[in-house]
Parts: sequence; structure tokens; C-alpha cells
Amino acid sequence: MTQLASDTDAAVPVTPQYRMGQRELLTLMSAIMALMALGIDTMLPAFDEIREAFDLGDSSPRAGQVITVFFMGLAIAQLAWGPIADRFGRKPVLYAGSIIYIIGAAGSALAPTFELLLLSRFVWGLGAAGARVVATAIIRDRFEGSQMAKAMSQVMVVFMLVPILAPSIGAGLIAIFPWRSIFWFCAIFAIAIGLWSLRMRESLDPANRRPLQLRSTASGYVEVARTPVTSGYTNATIFLQGVFTTYLASSELIISEVFDREDQFPLIFGLVALLFAAGAILNGRIVVRVGVHRLINTVYALLIPTTLLLCAISIFAGGQPSIWVYMPVLALTLSSFMFLMPNLNTAALGPVGHLAGTASAYGGAIRMAGGAVLGTIVSAFVSDSTTPFSIGIALLCLGSWITVLIVRRHSPELTTEHLSTPVATTA
Repeated sequence: MTQLASDTDAAVPVTPQYRMGQRELLTLMSAIMALMALGIDTMLPAFDEIREAFDLGDSSPRAGQVITVFFMGLAIAQLAWGPIADRFGRKPVLYAGSIIYIIGAAGSALAPTFELLLLSRFVWGLGAAGARVVATAIIRDRFEGSQMAKAMSQVMVVFMLVPILAPSIGAGLIAIFPWRSIFWFCAIFAIAIGLWSLRMRESLDPANRRPLQLRSTASGYVEVARTPVTSGYTNATIFLQGVFTTYLASSELIISEVFDREDQFPLIFGLVALLFAAGAILNGRIVVRVGVHRLINTVYALLIPTTLLLCAISIFAGGQPSIWVYMPVLALTLSSFMFLMPNLNTAALGPVGHLAGTASAYGGAIRMAGGAVLGTIVSAFVSDSTTPFSIGIALLCLGSWITVLIVRRHSPELTTEHLSTPVATTA
């Protein structure tokens, strides 16, 4: 967790230890973070080709499993990469993660069966997790206080643009090359990042290296898991991550099969992603004025009726609603998560500030793993109708809201004033 400090805080000065200036460093960090998004969003336009190549059947939701297993790899590896980076340094983890990333991408490109494709995607996720952890850690090493928050914001702005552009990149590659070229593109991008990072010096001070102690690491995770507020709010984010995973796994099928807009999928997906970015920017401004818990309450009060409206639109239209009616409501539903996820994470980390790194890794792993499982279950029911998708989203959002209510009921010390000042997180 990154805590905002005073305006006098500044970036760590560039010395001979660092070959890169601040602008180049932040650009590289953005590119490293983009590895994860590229591993997800570039292949969404290839779902039809995946179904055909592996005889999954037309409109099969199984193609979406290439997304969910990737998230599973991301979730599991986060718990390991953090302590390893603190022991051996950032660059070794970046190189190791990049190699695993490349192996996963190449394995996906060469996979002769769907099962081997899923295994390769899982390995791919393991490598992507290393890149994600290292990018955040390097920013923490190089910057302090408010300058760190500013640097992370700059990186995240670029990171949020990737889902807008990635489907178009994937569609463009498919239009020119075989569909497996998407995997090779990601592998080549990872190689380029690895070569670029040779210019960067190790950012971890040798004095700050921590020994790998399984017992202390495990005890930290146990303490975080046994903290009711932390575990409760983390559980609430699992349901929201499940919605997000369901959308990623099912959006291509819905837009192509239900709305018959296959050629427009990259554009539609990009517009929804644009609302995500707008929501993230607005959240940073609004939460300062209204506070974390009050904003969470307000957003849930709007989210639940919106998901019920989404169900009603779908049911009354027999699962075949107008795209001009359905997609705006869906986009509004999804963009509201940008007002929930960061603030729920902030509230979850509040009671365990002394274990911020451990709590961040725990939250990220539990959220992605649980969300991948829920997303797999819901997306399995999605075919040529929006009704199962809509009901699944509504139930998951309801589950998240109920979980928050349970946390509040069993933790009476939580008030609107608690955590009223936002804390920037990089979980």
C-alpha cells in the first residue's frame, strides 16, 4: 500500500546508479504493466478462431477459459513473486517473469490441443504476475510520498489505455496473419521489454533485502486472513472480480452472437474500457470529498438497481435486447466498479498497515483466484442469450453488497469517518 505524504515529498534523484531518467523509467513501467493487459485483451477477437481450431463448437463459452486460467496463474504467482523480489531484487524477478511469460505465449501459439492451450495460458499468467509485482515495487523504490502516488497514477493511465487498444491490435493481426500470431506478438513484446530493461539499474537497496523465511511469511498471511475487516472487504471484491472476469470471457460471444456485431467488437469493447478509465479518474477526485465508506455506500445504492434493470431488459426482450439499450446499462454497471474496487481495497488494508505488502499480495491473489472461479461458473451458462449473463452479474453484485453489509454489522467500529481520507493503493 502506498500512503500519500506531504507535497514536499519528491522522487528519488537520478544518480549514476540509475541510467534512466524519470520519463523513460515511467514509460518502461507502463510497458511492463501492459504485459498483463496484452495477455488478456489482444486475444478476445480470436475466440471464434479458437473455437474452430479446437472443435469447441459454435457459440461455445469454453473459449472464455483462456481468460480465466490466465487469472488463476496471476493469482497464485502473486503470493510468491513479492517475497522473491524482496530477497533477490527487482530485475531478476522481471527477467524470470518475462521468460515464463514468453514460454507461456510460445506454448499457446504451438499448442496442438485446447487442454495444452489452457495449460500454457496458466503458465503465461504466472509470468505476467512477476511483471506486475516488479513494476509496482520499482516505483516504490524510486519514489516517495506524493511523488510516488503521482508516478503510479501516470503509469495506471497508460495501463488503462491498453484494454481500449488491445482488441483492435488483435483484430488487426488476425486480419493479416494467422490467429496464433497474437500469441507471438505478445512474446515479441515481452522480449523487447526485457531488452529495454537492461538499461535499468537494480532499484532495490541491498540494505533493504529481506531473507526468505517461510514461517514469518505464512504467519503474516494468516494474520491478514484473520482480520475481519480485511478479509471481509477482500471477499466483497471477489464477487466484483467475478463480474469482470465473466465480462472478459463472455463479451465477444454476446456482442458477436446476440447482437451480431462481430466486426464492431473491438470498438464496442474499447468504448466500455474508456468508461473504466473515466471512472478511475473521477473516483480519485470524488473520494477526497465524500470519503471512502460514504462513496462505497452510494455506489452500491446505485449499482444494485442498475443490475436489476439489466436483468429486466434482458428478460423482457427474451434474451435478445437491443444493443442500444442493453450495452449502455452494462457499461454503466461495469464502470461503477472503478468507484468500488480501489476503495474496498483501501478499506481492507486499513487495519493491517504494518503488513501492507503481505495484505496487498493476499488481496490480489484471493480476488483474482476467486473471481476466476466465479467467472468460469457464470460464463459457462452464457450462449446466445444475455439473460444468464445478466442474472449472473446481478447475483455477483448482490453477493458483494451483502458481504459489505455483513462486515459493517460485525465491525461496529467502522463509521463513515473511518478512512475518510483516501489512501492510494497499488494492490
